[in-house]
Amino acid sequence: MIGAGAIGLGTAWHLNGLGHSVTLIDPCLTQPVSRTTSKAELNGTTASLGVLMGHVFRRSSGRGWRLRKRSMELWPGWITKLQDFVPNLTLQTPLLQVASDEATRDRLNALAEQRQQLGLRALAPAELDRLWSGANHGGLWSERDGRVDPLKLQQSLRLAAAEHQVSLIAEPVEALERHNAGWSVLRAGGQRDVFAAVVICAALASSALLAPLGHDRAMTAVLGQVLRLKLNDAPTNWHHWPAVLVDQGFNLIPDGPNQLLLGATVEPGTEASEDPLALMRSLHGQAPDWLRSATVIEHWSGLRARPIERPAPLMEVLEPGLILASGHYRNGVLLTPATAEWVGTALEQA
Repeated sequence: MIGAGAIGLGTAWHLNGLGHSVTLIDPCLTQPVSRTTSKAELNGTTASLGVLMGHVFRRSSGRGWRLRKRSMELWPGWITKLQDFVPNLTLQTPLLQVASDEATRDRLNALAEQRQQLGLRALAPAELDRLWSGANHGGLWSERDGRVDPLKLQQSLRLAAAEHQVSLIAEPVEALERHNAGWSVLRAGGQRDVFAAVVICAALASSALLAPLGHDRAMTAVLGQVLRLKLNDAPTNWHHWPAVLVDQGFNLIPDGPNQLLLGATVEPGTEASEDPLALMRSLHGQAPDWLRSATVIEHWSGLRARPIERPAPLMEVLEPGLILASGHYRNGVLLTPATAEWVGTALEQA
């Protein structure tokens, strides 16, 4: 396994549970799971908010829907097992998606009718007045969507992997080479290891490992940003709020008394500009006054890997024993259980 974000950690833990001998390689394994001021140290999982938008996915067929639906089925069981390592890891629910216009309202209402059994229901504008006064077109309430804290998730998966004898190597991988019926992994320190199979979950670094082998799987960096805000004029206990409120692609998450997390994937590239931060606080001009007047007490960002000219995520058996599970873009945490299950099945069928 190459790459120790949520996908890599979760897949390593799952494969170990299936009886595989697993080695997980990533230089970040020497670092504690935390957010620091150094952007270079934040992988996509650490920088994310861990939002789970599974049941509210707009499509009702295809691979994207199947992966989301399966992950949402698996998450409760994963949380229960991982609570043995981090007891306060929880599946935080529900999620509210605000309709930004009439067309979106109609689409969300149709989803609510189709997926009542999955915990979806439509809300009229009057029902949202005390939560989000700008919700003039209502919204969609999803009882089982929400979020998983990405830091606690990684902490629990690291502890689970270590307890179950997953070998953890904190070193960069320089290259992969075919080796008889398996694969040789060259590490930055010069050591070579030979494995029967290699699973690449290395986000943006995946492309460079695959290109010399003749596999073009280009990805581009997209910057995600988060603000932690101190609210100066707003309800303090969040009693009526969902775990996640989504409006125009922005995620708002209560974070204790008088505090709120506000995040979004806002721009391509690797450097944050000032305008997106102002945009996040204004929500295209739709933010309530109490949000506009909030004080920024913390800001972090991280890079998401988005495939170029291919749908996200990249989940492929490229050659016998060479599996790619990367490029999840904004849905790495959400799709971790389903991705791990898919990799396990791919190995069993090899």
